Amino acid sequence: MVPGLDLPALERYLDASLEAELIAGGKSNLTYRLVSGARTWVLRRPPLGNRLPTAHDMTREYTVLRALADTAVPVPRVVSLCEDEAVIGAPFYVMEEVRGRIVRTPADVFGDPRVYSAALVDVLKTLHEVDYDAVGLGSFGRPAGFMERQVRRWHEQLARGRARELPELDELGRRLASRVPEDGRFAIVHGDYRIDNVVLDDDGAVRAVLDWEMATLGDPLADVGMLLMYWRRPGDAMASEVHAITAAPGFFEREEVAERYGVRVRDVSFYVAFAHFKLAVIVEGIHTRALAGNTVGEGFEEIAAIGPALARAGLEAL
Repeated sequence: MVPGLDLPALERYLDASLEAELIAGGKSNLTYRLVSGARTWVLRRPPLGNRLPTAHDMTREYTVLRALADTAVPVPRVVSLCEDEAVIGAPFYVMEEVRGRIVRTPADVFGDPRVYSAALVDVLKTLHEVDYDAVGLGSFGRPAGFMERQVRRWHEQLARGRARELPELDELGRRLASRVPEDGRFAIVHGDYRIDNVVLDDDGAVRAVLDWEMATLGDPLADVGMLLMYWRRPGDAMASEVHAITAAPGFFEREEVAERYGVRVRDVSFYVAFAHFKLAVIVEGIHTRALAGNTVGEGFEEIAAIGPALARAGLEAL
């Protein structure tokens, strides 16, 4: 039995004999590897239990992956979308597996980190240069007023998904709400762009960008802020093991990341602070699900300490 996956029902739906396993690494949507003979696929479905409104939208992920398939942005090829929850108990989609390296922890660092430091930034720039109207994503979001809505939305998500009081996180949210920048340019926004959400080849090139559950149209600097939020260097405070990856020798400095994209770190401080707030809210939702027993996999014991650490770091960024 594979937790969270009705394998017999899935075999009937795909008309294939399958072997399945839960892929470690994700604490939001659930990701499985499916093997059928010589073919290997990946299935994504929402987490177990109650889900926050607008979160874990499989149709959004499928839509943006299909739209980007023929662009210069490397993404997995999607195979099937099922919105009928009666099949396995939740909506899901299936995509082809992209083999390569995923750097999830400092122990996974390989080769020359400067090569994939540059590659990460370059692929993000490439994404933000895609003509979203031309690829059929003109109605994928409402870019005008994006950051104001984002701050409001994540306040609402916190109210719905919290299991405890966090004064520092509330204070960070209040400060962000009073400093929302005016609209700038618009682009396809990944929403959670970071080193462990890409597949790399042995030479450090990006083979695929993963985890598009928060993709939309909006302010591309939100992605830059997210990338910089995760981009810790030696001596910086670390909220999770992912943050520690880029503290390994050889990675770009944060200023180099910003410069390669075309901005300065101090000019995107709001976006970096907002990234801390957003991740803290997500982590608090995971913590709440873990307390309720609605999680699958390992590594949830340390979650409780991450939200407060992110809130403190976000306040410092402002």
